[in-house]
Amino acid sequence: MMIPIRCYTCGKVIAHLYEEFKQGVKEGKDPNELLDSFELQRYCCRRMLITHVELIDDILTFSSPTR
Repeated sequence: MMIPIRCYTCGKVIAHLYEEFKQGVKEGKDPNELLDSFELQRYCCRRMLITHVELIDDILTFSSPTR
């Protein structure tokens, strides 16, 4: 699905960082260094970006067409 706007545990806004994180990982940068550059120190915020899986494309294949 979509990345949550805020961290579930502490409430820090993190959604604006996801695209830059995803692009950096795709380019081969170290995820830990990227998260440090975003100044994400809490483990809860870091896990929100690291463990996110985009499923929207898979779910859309099961949606019914509009009438």
